Amino acid sequence: MEPRDLDKVARGELKTLSKENADWVAKHLVMAGRLIDEDPEEAHKHALSAGRRAGRIGVVRETIAITAYTVGDYAMALRELRTYRRISGRDDHLPLMVDSERGLERPERALELGRSVDVATLDVPVRVQLAIAMSGARLDLGQPDAALRELEIPQLDRKKAFSYSPALFDAYATVLDDLGRKSEGDEWRVLSERASAALDALAGGDDLETVEIVEEELEVDLDDEWIDVEGVTAEVTADDEDPVDADGSAGDEQATDDVVDSPSDDEDAADDEDAEDDHGGDEHGDGEPPHDEQPHDEQADDRG
Repeated sequence: MEPRDLDKVARGELKTLSKENADWVAKHLVMAGRLIDEDPEEAHKHALSAGRRAGRIGVVRETIAITAYTVGDYAMALRELRTYRRISGRDDHLPLMVDSERGLERPERALELGRSVDVATLDVPVRVQLAIAMSGARLDLGQPDAALRELEIPQLDRKKAFSYSPALFDAYATVLDDLGRKSEGDEWRVLSERASAALDALAGGDDLETVEIVEEELEVDLDDEWIDVEGVTAEVTADDEDPVDADGSAGDEQATDDVVDSPSDDEDAADDEDAEDDHGGDEHGDGEPPHDEQPHDEQADDRG
C-alpha cells in the first residue's frame, strides 16, 4: 500500500501538507477506503488518524464523515459533513446529512435541511439520493403518501435505468408496500433487479456511456454506445457514480497509532453551523510525521 494508491484528486488536496505528512495521511485515507465495507470500525480509526494531521483538508473531513455514518455515529457524521461543506463549498453529501438527521431521530429537521438547497443546483445522482432520504424522513413521520410524492421525480422512469435507478426503484417499492399496494411494489422490485443485473453486466465498460438492455439478446453498438435488453433501458455516465464510495481491495496494514476520542453526541454541537473547521486530536507518539498545522480540540465543536 502506497500513498500513490490514493485517488489523484484526493492527493491533489494534500499538496498543502509537507510531503512526509501528505504521504502519511494518504496511507490512512487509502486504508479507510479499503476497509470501509469489511471492517468499518477500523476504517473509521484510519479516517480519524488522518484527521489528526490534516484537519483542514476537505477529503479528510469527508472521509471521517462517511466512516462515522457507517459505524452509526450520526452526530459526528453530521458535524463533519457540515465542515466538509464549508471547506469545499459543495452540497454533494446533502443526502447523507439528511439521513444523519434521521439517524438522530429528527425527521422534521431532516426535511428542513433537505429543503434548504435548490435541488436544481445538484447533480442528478445527488438529487435522486436526496429524494430517497426525504422519502425516508416522511416515512419516519408516518406520512407514506408524502413519502411517495418525494420519489415521483423525473428520474423515476420504468423504461430507463441509470446507476442510481435500482435504489430509487427499491425505495418506491417500499413506500408502495406501506400504502398497501404490494403488487405495484413487486413490479418495481422486479425492475430494480433487472436494472441492477444490467448495470452489473456493464461494470468495467469505461468507454460505454449509454446502454439499453434486452432480456434475451445482448446487442452492443459501441459507435452509438447502445446495448439492448427487453424491458429496461439503462443509461450510464461517469458522472452517475456515487462520489462517497471508496475504491480498492482490502489491505493488510492496520492502524498503528492511537485514535482520537469520538466527539460527544450533543445535539447542539451537531447543529452548530459556526463550529470551527479544524479537526482536533491529541499529540502523537513516536514515529509520526511532524505537524503541518495545529488543529484545535474537536471537542470544542461539541460544546458549540
